[in-house]
Amino acid sequence: YNLKMAIEQTLILIKPDGLFRKLTGLTIDRLDASGLEMVAARMVSVSDALAREHYKSLSDKPFFANLIKYIRGDFHGLKDSRVLAMVYRGEGAIAKVRLIAGATNPEQATPGTIRGSFGRITTTGQFENVIHASSDPVDAEREVKLWFKPEEILK
Repeated sequence: YNLKMAIEQTLILIKPDGLFRKLTGLTIDRLDASGLEMVAARMVSVSDALAREHYKSLSDKPFFANLIKYIRGDFHGLKDSRVLAMVYRGEGAIAKVRLIAGATNPEQATPGTIRGSFGRITTTGQFENVIHASSDPVDAEREVKLWFKPEEILK
């Protein structure tokens, strides 16, 4: 029998290390190969407020300050803090993208995943994992609304 999965939207961010290391095209290529549809994309300069709101569920963690610096490009000496924000849509989009992205820790990410192929941990212990992917339907809905206005997403 055919179990149809729900049509979902999920947020993907190509983080400053991905932009800095020119991994944007390779990352999008892997996402597109999944059969999901890109329905929104834009370059975003990440303000401190946006970074803090995006990662607010992790605000009590000891690595929170570094997470904010990382998403804002501070670890790469970038003049501005840019990420490529995208929304992908399709059946089971959240789980598919998380599978393609790989484990958050690049050393634990399966070879062939985005993080397994391109992620690294710097000598200072900072994870550079190239991509953010919404973790579940609640996060996906919140994050898509945070990064995009409804009219910016193709129907």
